[in-house]
Amino acid sequence: MLKVLDHLPEGFLSVSAAQLQQVLDGPTLISLPGRQGDALFVSALLHGNEDVGLLALQELLTKYKDTELPRPLTFFAGNVEAAAQGMRFLDHQADYNRVWPCSELVDSTIIETPEHKMMVEVVQRVTQSGVFASVDMHNNTGLNPHYACVNRLDDAFLQLATLFSRTVVYFTRPLGVQSLAMATHCPSVTIECGRTGDGLGVQHATNYIDSLLHLDHFPQHAVAPGDLDLFHTVAIVKVPREAEFGFGEGKGDIRFINNLDHYNFSEVESGTLMANTHPDSKIMLDVVSDEGEVLIEHYFDYADNQIRFKRKVMPSMLTLDENVIRQDCLCYLMERYPLQRD
Repeated sequence: MLKVLDHLPEGFLSVSAAQLQQVLDGPTLISLPGRQGDALFVSALLHGNEDVGLLALQELLTKYKDTELPRPLTFFAGNVEAAAQGMRFLDHQADYNRVWPCSELVDSTIIETPEHKMMVEVVQRVTQSGVFASVDMHNNTGLNPHYACVNRLDDAFLQLATLFSRTVVYFTRPLGVQSLAMATHCPSVTIECGRTGDGLGVQHATNYIDSLLHLDHFPQHAVAPGDLDLFHTVAIVKVPREAEFGFGEGKGDIRFINNLDHYNFSEVESGTLMANTHPDSKIMLDVVSDEGEVLIEHYFDYADNQIRFKRKVMPSMLTLDENVIRQDCLCYLMERYPLQRD
């Protein structure tokens, strides 16, 4: 399933994500030499509808087309089959960013998938000769700032994150993500670069990867609390599979407000309206804490055919894309996280 190359295939630098399957016949790990040091590992297109990683790599490698990279670069071009259709992933596939190996990933239905076995091989190949840092590049579908996500609060991880953005999210769920798998081997980060098609996001990602290629080592000092806005994911919110939902006026169990994604990275007050519900519907949102605890009525009130926030909280990744909501989630809920220093 995995293709492994030590060179850029012809045409890679000029194709779109939708055309990439014509150049790469499936998921491909490409290792390119550099002047010195361990390789920087980068993953792109883990979701086929998020092309920022491919575009950033194309821009970066065009810059170095006739010169040596400052340090070795290994990158994984993921779900090229879904990219050909502009989809996050296809019906016959597992989500490429939910199947990476980690010590807590015990779901046999995931472990038995070809995608999981492939990611085990990717991690083995990437780490066998040492790896400097790992970056997983993503777009999102709602209104979100550019921000970085880490799974550990070690200094090197926070230094890596704040090189991209002062807005940093610490999370330990969901499992099976690339950054969590790589966190046991090197500083790792997920960068969220705005919506697909956002040219500023592509430039931001390109400059970030370029700066890491030039970085000799991570600063030894800790990140000062005043140099970042740190948040912690406390829960994930999903719409039940059986629910009929949409936005604005219409039929269905749940009708979310039209501008729902405007709540992203805003501290939403208790009592704020999220959705209207059908009078005959008893469906509630699925809410699970970062520790796996079911919290259905902890964050939301259900009264008078409405869903309102029950307590002050900060959502992220709210989207108006119904397909993404079905395949992944409605949003994450966050709280500010004080950075403790001895």
